[in-house]
Parts: sequence; C-alpha cells; structure tokens
Amino acid sequence: MKKNETAKIQTILEDTRKRRLRRNSFAVLIVVLLLITACGSNGGSNGSGNGGAAGTAENGGNAAAKEPITIEFWYGLGGTLGENMQLLIDKFNASQNEVIVKPIIQASYPETEQKLQAAIASGKVPAAVLSSNHDWASKGYFAQIDEFITQDSSFNKEDVIPTFLEQGQIDGKQYFLPLYGTTQVMYYRKDALEKHGYKPEDLGTWEALAEAAAKMTVREGGQTTFYGWEPMYDAGNMIDAALGKGGSFLSEDGKTVMIDSPEWVETWELFRKWIHDDQIMRIHYGGQGWEYWYKTIDDVMKGNAAGYTGSSGDQGDLDFSIVGAMEQPGWEGHGKGKPVASAIMAGIPAMASPEQQQAAFKWFSYFMNTENTASWSIQTGYIAVRESALDNPEFVAHSESHPQIMVPLQQATHASAPFIDPTGGKIYDALNIAADRVQIENVPAADALKEAKESAQRELDRLK
Repeated sequence: MKKNETAKIQTILEDTRKRRLRRNSFAVLIVVLLLITACGSNGGSNGSGNGGAAGTAENGGNAAAKEPITIEFWYGLGGTLGENMQLLIDKFNASQNEVIVKPIIQASYPETEQKLQAAIASGKVPAAVLSSNHDWASKGYFAQIDEFITQDSSFNKEDVIPTFLEQGQIDGKQYFLPLYGTTQVMYYRKDALEKHGYKPEDLGTWEALAEAAAKMTVREGGQTTFYGWEPMYDAGNMIDAALGKGGSFLSEDGKTVMIDSPEWVETWELFRKWIHDDQIMRIHYGGQGWEYWYKTIDDVMKGNAAGYTGSSGDQGDLDFSIVGAMEQPGWEGHGKGKPVASAIMAGIPAMASPEQQQAAFKWFSYFMNTENTASWSIQTGYIAVRESALDNPEFVAHSESHPQIMVPLQQATHASAPFIDPTGGKIYDALNIAADRVQIENVPAADALKEAKESAQRELDRLK
C-alpha cells in the first residue's frame, strides 16, 4: 500500500475512533458539570425553545396555559428516513394544539448522543431525543416514564411488542420507548443473481454466499470492478455473523469477555479474507455521518456490486424492481442466522421541565400508535412496534404487494437480543476498534480480537 494511502487510512481511523470513544470519555466531566449547573441554574432550564405554559406562566396566567408548548426533538436520520420523520412531525403538529415538535437533525445516531452529552453538561437539554443509553439512565440523566404510561389510557402497553419494550427498561422501570425495530438484512441485485443462475434460497449460508460472491466478482486490469458483496462498515455485520456461529459476548457467569473465542476469530478472519485476500467483498468507510452507508447502497443500485448487508430501514431508499431482500445467512451446521434485532429507542432527558417531559411523551405515544407505526414500517422498512400493526389494513395490503417488508419480521423470529454492555459501552468500543483493524487495516482477526478482549476485560474487571 502506498505511503499516502496508509496515512489517509490512519487519519480516517483516528477520526472514527475519536468519535466512537468520545461517547463515554466525558462521564466524570458530566457528573461534575451537572453538580455545578444544579447549584447555579433553575431545575426547569432547558434548550427546547419552550413557548408554552412553563415558559409564560409568570406573565400570562390562565391565557398562557392555553398556548402550545414547543419541544425540541433531536434525531440522526437523513435521506428518505429524514423526510419521513419530518412528515410525521408535521402530521403530529397539525393533529392537536397542545404540543409543537421542533425537529433538530443530527448527522447520525452517534452524533446525537455526543451532542446530548454536551447538552446535559450545560443544563440545556432537548425534551425528546432519538437515543438511549442505559448507563446514563442509571445515573439519572433520563426520566423514568412509567407514570406517563400509566396515566395515558390510550397508550395500551400490552400491545407493544414485549421484547422491544423490555429493551427500554432498567430494573423493571421504563426509561426509553421503542419507536421502531431494526435488524440488518441482505439486499441483492436480481440481475446479478439471475446471470449466474442463483436464487436467494441458494445463499442461505455464509459459505454459499462467499462462493457466489467469488463467481459474481469481476476484475479488469488487475482491479476489481464489480464486487460480489459489500458488508456494511462497522462491527455490526461481523457481530451478527459471530453470534450465528455460536459466539457470545460474556461467559455464563458474566465475569469473562469471550470475544476472542474460536467462534469470533473464525468468523471475523473470514471477513478479513473475503475483503483483503480474495477481494470479492469490500466496505466503504469514513466520511461524514451516513456517507459510507449511502455509498454502499449506491454501489448496488448503480451496478457496481451484487448486493450488500444493510438495515431493514434502507427499504425506503431502494428500487425493488432492481433489488430483492432476503434474510442474513447462517453457517453450515449452525442452522439459521442469529443477527441482532433491536429497537431504536427514544428518551426524555431528566433535566427537561415536567411540562416538556409530558409533551415529549405525548409525541412518542403518537409516533407509536397503530396507524403511525404501521405507516412508518411501510414507508421505511423498519419493524412496527405494535402487534396490532400487523392487522392494519394498509399494512396488510402493502405486504401483499411488497413482500420485502416481511423479511425483517421473519428474521426477527430467530434473531439475537441486543447485548446490554455492563461496562457502559466499553466492550462495544473495543469491538469497533477491532473491526476497523480487520476491515480496513487487514490485521488478522486473532490479533485484533485478542487486543479487544484484553481492553474489554480490564473494563469489566473494574466493576468488581
């Protein structure tokens, strides 16, 4: 590799690692600043642009109470997803006169969390955020919302898919609500598979997919011009594949980090081989926000790759006259794949005023109602969070004409639950660094995962 290319990769890696590790590096600083701001500011201070009862009660009396309360909603969605979010916000604002949601768009999910760190430290928080952090909730940075659920008779907690709802709980108390579910599935070009005589069901294992990818890859002049497959950048795809081979994050007693076990090493080494040695797969990385994600999608849509592994929520950006969807593969001898199916959660910062917390819950409840969760699933491909959505007439009609919407649901029936990192994200941080080393730097998986295990184990041991 040329020196300037190596330097460029190292710069991108360093920027990426800094962004990832920054999420947890200011925990102590936040605690100190919270103590300072608690002494120097009023408990209802926030940056949500409140134009309602809480902000005008001193001057307006009863008249002020009739004014709608304005709240900021922070989220990191772009492209078609961002457009659909704006449409739903507009629909909510027009549906009632008590709450106005003001969208504040971030570049990505991680950036939303980084900005929230700074907001908490300053004491000026949004009322609603598309983000969840169990460690922060345990420290009191997010509001507990069980009382809101109890008081709202229309919420119907029993209708929310239990596994999604439980992901927002800590010690049985609800801190986050699931706005939509997600799992990573496979999208393939129909013409690429047909050209080589493959059907989606022929690619039910990673071994079979790799064999097909090798046959579909095209090289010209020593360069790959058409890739057989493109895994999505980040540790997620490789974590899913390792879980499908029987890998686990921790030992049964929870005392030992297991990410350097044979199941992990064998799986991640195959990805390294496919990307670097065989060059039948590649990844896009770096850039701003979701740039790498959309470059991956573009490769497939523009005919530069046979398929890619991406979010169920990509469906709104895809042309299904060109592509099809299928479940993630398993491994020979291990049955179906076990990719993670998780809920994208929303929370209410504890420092928001009581009025704004109530307003934020009203917005979340609206987003989650049967009609809207079904519509969100139809428009985006994400999984609806209510069981009743499956009987929604619009959803039923759509699924009959667009069968790809059922692929995430089918995959979720044999999916893995999200791993709740007891170290507050340090195990995931170690895995993300290891993934960069394997996917980008071409470091043997055994070496990268050994280093990751040692780093993660130190963090786990500190909890004893």
